[in-house]
Amino acid sequence: MLTDLQCRKAKAGEKDYKLSDAHGLYLFVTRTGFRSWRWKYRFAGKEKRLVLGSYPDMNLSAAREARENGARLLRSGIDPALQAKQLAAIRLEEAQATFETVAREWHGQQLGGWVPRHAADVIKSLEQDVFPKIGSLPIKGITSPMVLEVVRAIEDRPSIETARRVRQRISAVYAYAIASGFAEADPAAPIRAALKPLIKGRQPALATLEEARALLRQVEAAPAHPMTKLASRMLALTALRQGVLRTTMWSELEGRDPDEPVWRIPAARMKLKLDRKIDPRFDFMLPLSRQAVEVLEAARAFAPHSRLVFPSQRHAHKPISENAVGYLYNRLVSHGRHVPHGWRSTFSTIMNELAQAQGLAGDRAIIDLMLAHIPEGVEASYNRAAYMPRRREISQEWADLLMKDMPPAMALLEGPRR
Repeated sequence: MLTDLQCRKAKAGEKDYKLSDAHGLYLFVTRTGFRSWRWKYRFAGKEKRLVLGSYPDMNLSAAREARENGARLLRSGIDPALQAKQLAAIRLEEAQATFETVAREWHGQQLGGWVPRHAADVIKSLEQDVFPKIGSLPIKGITSPMVLEVVRAIEDRPSIETARRVRQRISAVYAYAIASGFAEADPAAPIRAALKPLIKGRQPALATLEEARALLRQVEAAPAHPMTKLASRMLALTALRQGVLRTTMWSELEGRDPDEPVWRIPAARMKLKLDRKIDPRFDFMLPLSRQAVEVLEAARAFAPHSRLVFPSQRHAHKPISENAVGYLYNRLVSHGRHVPHGWRSTFSTIMNELAQAQGLAGDRAIIDLMLAHIPEGVEASYNRAAYMPRRREISQEWADLLMKDMPPAMALLEGPRR
């Protein structure tokens, strides 16, 4: 049997040679002086050889232990060389399974259930904040402190809400990795308790009817493009999300009943989960007040050839800028008092207070429906036309209150025509 001293003294010779130990184990020395442990054994009647490791990285006692481990596999009917190849393949696969590789695979699997904008937001956040730091690392070797470092950098910008979303996305990648055999645990899960608290604030919004009227008067008296003023008034009257309003096509408004006009907004344009966006039962039915119809008539008169109700002042085939109304408000209203999205809150606050004063407690649920808030747990049974008579009354009542002593929509048409 070999000794450590013999192994240390084994030098390169004129040709390769070996120093035998016992039970088929030997130290193989090449002409260049490279030394490695090898084991000769028989499996299924055939002589085979297995390289156990290099010397001195693997010393004599470790080589004997490796040989004994191989012998145990033999006694179990397993070929040690075949298992070594399988383990090497696994290690190679793990090395290639970087966080970025697995994350992109996970992202691709989710595309069928996400709207394009959300899918783009998810991959953009990973590309900007995660991949540069841990994307090239094997997903199995990433630790919780590494993930916390990624998230802390986002918190320090400061972007607390973004940091929390990124942690959730990393955790979702690990859920996929664990199910796929690329990882065994989720290092993003334990850091949840270490994140900075998120204090959510409401969108700045006026809370009284007097303030709302004053804002509209100020906005409509200011120098601004007529289409921006019309869009502002329509936002106030309908309490729609700005993204829905600004991309409206005239084709959605064709064939309205002149006595009871209703705007049917396709579910695909509403803020809904993907499975609801393709379900026409989730189209949004918006009863139009007399004043809202006047805004539409003014918009048609100003840009009669546009397919969009609120086209851009520069390009008729594009919608009004998503920042047009917001910039106008920022110029005229002190920062933090009201934003375009705030009309939803203003409408809800004022009309709920009025309903309470009138003893109409049931109006709260109807006002929620008018804001396109679908009750939790509601699926295909959702009735898009529920409470339509009362919704129409509330819509007209809100318009009458808000537009009191205001000029007609046609009065806003000043400036160059198309």
